[in-house]
Amino acid sequence: MAYDNTCKYLAEKFPAAFVNWLLPNDRSGDIKILKTELIQEPIRADSLVFLQTNNQILHLEFQTRPYSEPTIAFRMLDYYVRLKRQYSCAIHQVVIFLQETTSEQVFVSEWTDTNTRHGYRVMRLWEQDPALLLSSPGLLPLATLSQTNSPATLLQQIADRIATIDEPNQQADLLACTQVIAGLRFEKNLIRQLFRREIMRESVIYQEILEEGILEGRKQGLQQGLQQGLQQGLQQGQQQGLQREAMSFITRLLTRRIGTIAPEMLEQIQALSVEELENLGEALLDFLTAADLANWLQEHQS
Repeated sequence: MAYDNTCKYLAEKFPAAFVNWLLPNDRSGDIKILKTELIQEPIRADSLVFLQTNNQILHLEFQTRPYSEPTIAFRMLDYYVRLKRQYSCAIHQVVIFLQETTSEQVFVSEWTDTNTRHGYRVMRLWEQDPALLLSSPGLLPLATLSQTNSPATLLQQIADRIATIDEPNQQADLLACTQVIAGLRFEKNLIRQLFRREIMRESVIYQEILEEGILEGRKQGLQQGLQQGLQQGLQQGQQQGLQREAMSFITRLLTRRIGTIAPEMLEQIQALSVEELENLGEALLDFLTAADLANWLQEHQS
């Protein structure tokens, strides 16, 4: 789920980048992010994104696996009918497969039944030209999975592009997202080597990681930067202050993810060690409700 959620975050953080990429003829400029609830029945899928321009809706679905139940094709038909009923406008649907596979399912682009045929667009990232993805900051993390004869060179290009981003928060967010998505193709050691060496050491956000022991990117995929920062802090003998900083940071992430945290669960979080907070920072990427947090705390009680 971390990969799907990261893509969802990118589409909602950089909607214009996705519209320009997938709907290049749309020049409306005004883009609205729609909630993933249609009609009276909610759609529970973190990888769903609905972007509405003045005259059409771009429906995105990110997939790491080719199989699902119900099938992707049937879901696309279901979503289309709901969107059409509620908004009565043109609807463009795109399924984006992230991880390379030889499964025939990633080539399916329509639902067919006795009296029904519904088509949608399918994109396999490993077949996409990286040039356009490299030209837009919001698409840089996806470029790690695009077509290339030299994956390591491509990853280096992406790291160089991210290093040139001036705005610290945006740079940190994209760095974290890139590390998460790149994990579908690259070994962790290579990712850490390229994204944590000289190209990032002069950035403000990298200095904050070293000084505070915590990554201020605030979004999915932050566990890698958090782990490095925590280790740095421990080595410098700052364990108590680091625990407070980590607890505060994890609490903010949880609030963004699942809403207000009950007092009794907050007390349990405050009692966690630095290592346990690090584990919680990774686990919360898959949380959907407060019940998920309660279950995790119950399973990890000291």
